[in-house]
Parts: sequence; C-alpha cells; structure tokens
Amino acid sequence: MLTTHASLLDKLGKPNAADAWGRFVELYSPLLFHWAKQLGLQDSDAADLVQDVFLRLLRKLPDFQYDPQRSFHCWLKTLFLNQHNERLRSRKALPVGDPTELPSPDPTDEFEDRRFLTQQALRLIEPDFSPVLWKAFQEYPLAGRSADEIARELGISRGTVYSVKSKVVLRLRQEFQQLVD
Repeated sequence: MLTTHASLLDKLGKPNAADAWGRFVELYSPLLFHWAKQLGLQDSDAADLVQDVFLRLLRKLPDFQYDPQRSFHCWLKTLFLNQHNERLRSRKALPVGDPTELPSPDPTDEFEDRRFLTQQALRLIEPDFSPVLWKAFQEYPLAGRSADEIARELGISRGTVYSVKSKVVLRLRQEFQQLVD
C-alpha cells in the first residue's frame, strides 16, 4: 500500500506551506493527469480537473486527519473521481445516481501509480547529479548494463558506477521520505 507521511500532510494543512505544496504539486500532478487521461479527458479538461482537485485539497487538508492504517493514495483517487463526477453532473452529462458512474479506486492500480510517482521523483532529483553520473545511473541499474562497460564508456571507475547507483537510490529514498513511503 502507498502511504504518505503524516508530517507532509500536516505541513500541507498549515498556513505558509508554500514549499510543501510546491513539492506535493510537482510530485502528484503527473499522477493526477495520468488518471485524467485514463478517463479519456482532453488536455484542457484534464488541466481543469487537476486544478479543481488541488483547490479541493487546499480546503480539505487543514481538517484532514491522517490514519496510517488507511491509504492516502486511495483517498486522493476517491477525491479525484468525486471531483470528476461533480464536474460531469454540473454539465448535466451524468445524472445523480447514474449507474455509469466511475468505479471506486482499485488498490491494484497503486503499482502503476507508484511507477508514475517514482518517475516524477527521478526527474526532480536529476539536477542534483552531473550528466555523466546521471548517465551512469541510467545505464547501470535502469538499463541493466555492466558496470565495467559503463565505466569504460564514460571514462569513470567501476567503483564510481556502483557509488552513483547508491547515491541516487539514497537521494530517491530521501525524496520519498518527504512525501511517500
């Protein structure tokens, strides 16, 4: 289960939380847009829906009580789907109680969502590393090439290839420590 740290949610619910909100929006926007695309929305409708979701979060999070036994991810997806249904109802495209309403969030979708969050977190931390070291990371653990081959190609030591993998993974864990377990 994807769980979100209570400390981040606590920060988001307080005044003057611009940094926390900025990071939260940076990380979760691609996931919300992904969900919107799964609904078949055009770019402009997806952007409107994502904006509406963040506005609703801005209103709800100050009173939100995090329960570590429950999934923030599922709560967020439910909020997202409810916001989408409200938008459809307001356009009279989906009557209240229509059986064609969107299904509840499926916990099995969390793997796909976690992949999106990981890709976004990697984009966020990439500037923390030189292009050569980032290339070594991409080629070694991500592409599965040998450390010796990458070291020769990039003009660095095999130890540096191993070291950069550890450093990027540590930095990625730190990023998720702030946002997602």
